[in-house]
Amino acid sequence: MRALLLAVFSAMLGLGIVSPLMPIYAKDLGATTLILGIIYSSFSTARTIFTPIVGFLSDRLGRKFFILTGLALYSILSIFYMVARTPEDLVVIRFFHGLSSAMVVPSAMAYVSQLAPKGEEGRTISSFNIAFLTGMGFGPFLGGVVKDIFGLRFAFAIMAFLTALAFILALPLPNLKDRTNFRVKAILNRCITSLMIFRFSTAVRMSLMIAFFPVLISYLKGYEIGAIVSAVILSNAISQKLFSGLVDRFDRVLIATISGLASTIIFIVLPFSDDFYRILALALVMGIFNGLATCSACAIAIELGRTYGHGAVMGLYNTAMSLAMMTTPVIAGFIADKTDIPTSFVALGFLSMTCLFIFHATISKR
Repeated sequence: MRALLLAVFSAMLGLGIVSPLMPIYAKDLGATTLILGIIYSSFSTARTIFTPIVGFLSDRLGRKFFILTGLALYSILSIFYMVARTPEDLVVIRFFHGLSSAMVVPSAMAYVSQLAPKGEEGRTISSFNIAFLTGMGFGPFLGGVVKDIFGLRFAFAIMAFLTALAFILALPLPNLKDRTNFRVKAILNRCITSLMIFRFSTAVRMSLMIAFFPVLISYLKGYEIGAIVSAVILSNAISQKLFSGLVDRFDRVLIATISGLASTIIFIVLPFSDDFYRILALALVMGIFNGLATCSACAIAIELGRTYGHGAVMGLYNTAMSLAMMTTPVIAGFIADKTDIPTSFVALGFLSMTCLFIFHATISKR
């Protein structure tokens, strides 16, 4: 599994480098706030369409083909970002970027899920999430430094190199399949539906942090923006390392709900802070609660994967995220154009909170 984790880290490091720079790059090409939302939504539209299909097929055909194909596309598309000239170019490129992500992420998560021993789901999935998040966490800080020194477009060249490296690291992976028979009625299973609602809730917050928060704090220096985004992600990873044992011993639903609510409250307050150090402190605390919530939800997903297929369940879990990231930027962009960006954070923060209450009320009946 080490080869997979190294590949995931390398790929996410490359993607993380450009993540906080994408809205600034789009603005430089002339994108309005609404078009910025569409750029991010095109990525998630592709993920929403293809993630459940890839999850289902990876159970039957094996994970390796999808992981390698997705990583190859990541690297190729990095070059297309560099030559983009209009916001419309970014919409198309982001759609195919979403397709490649739909191949890599659920397949890699299903790979780890299938190897998780019973009773150690939290510890096992935390190893994957740490590799995923540390790559994404260090990336924004490095991206901010690269922007300040070399300019925006050079960041895409680094992404191309790192995703190509991830492809090479993933080549020795065995081709795991899942013999569990997936049933279509699994989509209607209360526990899976509740878990998807939870993932939707967390992704609403995540999509706004990625798409609009860098614009909101664009008055800061590039390395400060990168440090804040990195703080959210790295504290998420560290909390999973420290507290995954709690997830394996105590009520996962309760941990996910309480942590998710705490994170949402901070999310609503965050846009009204204008001091770098205050924002950084809030970002760190929010990341810790995000980590606890994510680790708990993923552990629940692994349990369900043993019944319905790891690829299928992880595919549905990630589809909920993609659905939120497809719709949220457009809704937030509309609200921000009519009012302002902080108002969009408040409105969608309360939507996220409502989803958490629904999750707890429905999955607790399992």
